Amino acid sequence: MAALDAQAAISEFGWAGHSGPLRLRLYRSQAPKPALMVFFAPGGFVAPDLDEANACLRVMAEACGANILAPYYAEVPDRAFPAPVEDAHVVLTHAMQHRPTLAAKGARLFVAGCEAGGNLAAVSALVCRDRLGPALAGQVLITPMLDARMGCGSMRGAVHDPDQRGLVQAAEEAYRRYLPNPADRLHPYASPLNARRLADLPPALIFHTEGDPLADEAKAYAAQLRAAGNVAHDVALPPPDALRDAADRCELTADDPCVLATRDFLARPAEPPAPFPRH
Repeated sequence: MAALDAQAAISEFGWAGHSGPLRLRLYRSQAPKPALMVFFAPGGFVAPDLDEANACLRVMAEACGANILAPYYAEVPDRAFPAPVEDAHVVLTHAMQHRPTLAAKGARLFVAGCEAGGNLAAVSALVCRDRLGPALAGQVLITPMLDARMGCGSMRGAVHDPDQRGLVQAAEEAYRRYLPNPADRLHPYASPLNARRLADLPPALIFHTEGDPLADEAKAYAAQLRAAGNVAHDVALPPPDALRDAADRCELTADDPCVLATRDFLARPAEPPAPFPRH
């Protein structure tokens, strides 16, 4: 974990969501003019747990000079796809409107997430483009789940690896519960790697680590974003000692390579926003 005292102050509150109340947790850094990052926690859509991600989010907020707003997205199957996507867009819309109180006046708004939360972050960038807002300054995807068909090479190969087979089974169960209708696995808002239209998206910072079944889809998505004319950086994180569950992915999020790259990404000069597509 990053060598930095986790000093970000924490508060909790609620907002009205797309189809019910939402609980949120705000991590305030000590930066005088922080960016605002909406972060979707890991948990395979099945069991998102901010308490498990708490330590890494405190570290990331303080190290990156960003205030991090983390929603408790609803567990499935009670609210399967597309409910979490709609809630995510509500959170980003409210976050943009309340930037002066959540961070600072004129603060740049980023979206981020890890594992299943990385899926929601990537999808949120697509939704914000398609719905003409809110305008995002960037997206940070940490070992994201991007291919609901689970067809990339690292995922297929992991089926035959006893050390990785459990991760494959967990991903399949997560998608099965999140997408009870098999046809939804092809929808770009469920499987952004399958999106046919990737132009006009905010800059992306995408992390992967070798030995992770999700690695190839992260690398492929970064390549597709660049091919569509976007700015996309893919960063290989050092392989962890173990990668078994969401807790291990949280550790990756708080490690120095991830934190430092994210800090630099958030601090880079603002680029002209991509024009929203005309309908």
